[in-house]
Amino acid sequence: MSGSIHIGLAALGSAIGVGLVGAKAAEATGRNPGASGKILTAAIIFAALAEGVVFISIFLGKSGM
Repeated sequence: MSGSIHIGLAALGSAIGVGLVGAKAAEATGRNPGASGKILTAAIIFAALAEGVVFISIFLGKSGM
């Protein structure tokens, strides 16, 4: 495994985070359809931030080798 298990754990955490963001965005849109544009914008931003964790862990994993 060469010590890069942190990349897999970061990807797992990111996938769970993006799933939660999507579920809560769908729930919020169902509760308030008029705010769907703002909800979608916030959900996309938060999902991108969650995915950024994987890229940071890949960068840190490659620099340590």
